[in-house]
Amino acid sequence: MGKIKLAKKPPRIDMTPMVDLFFLLLIFFILTATFRPQEAVSVDTPSSNSNTPTPDAHLITLTIAKDNRVFFNLDNGTDSAEHLRAKVLQAMGAQYSIRFTPAEIKRFEALNSFSLPITKMKDWLNAKDTKERDEMNTGLPMDSTDNQLLYWVRLARQYYPEFQVALKGDRDADFKEVKKVIDILQDNNVNKFDLTTNLESDKVTLENL
Repeated sequence: MGKIKLAKKPPRIDMTPMVDLFFLLLIFFILTATFRPQEAVSVDTPSSNSNTPTPDAHLITLTIAKDNRVFFNLDNGTDSAEHLRAKVLQAMGAQYSIRFTPAEIKRFEALNSFSLPITKMKDWLNAKDTKERDEMNTGLPMDSTDNQLLYWVRLARQYYPEFQVALKGDRDADFKEVKKVIDILQDNNVNKFDLTTNLESDKVTLENL
């Protein structure tokens, strides 16, 4: 008597658990993601051919606007538990005898660059909207009697010495102002920094040869 052959069924993978896992991960990333606030000032950066990327974390960004105002910004680090912005703000407040509330510190962590004296920081943090906050960005003190940019950079690097610095200047900014910012960085022993530019490729034609 011949053997009964069972019909072979192709293997089947149930994708339902994978779909559930995908949606769980998506919800997790949406809830934990930190969206980058809009820049306080837009600058038209000069062009270059460099393709060296700027780091995404542990970065101090100094932006020089067309009207020569200097904006300061730093990120919170790769781990949200670092709270680097909060620590630097509190240290800067202690430098000028200003005490920030927990709500103001939390709000500062969620905001972006600024250009105003530390004495106006509480008003800036408690502004009702972005427009009012932008109007307060009248300039960061950088003179010899009160060089607040120097303190911001110095205190940031005290909490995290590996902070890298990116200098982002408008193409129409005064070179003397750029030179002043570079001098302040060198006073903080920051002799290596990135220059943020627009990446453009050169087209070589017969006329250029």
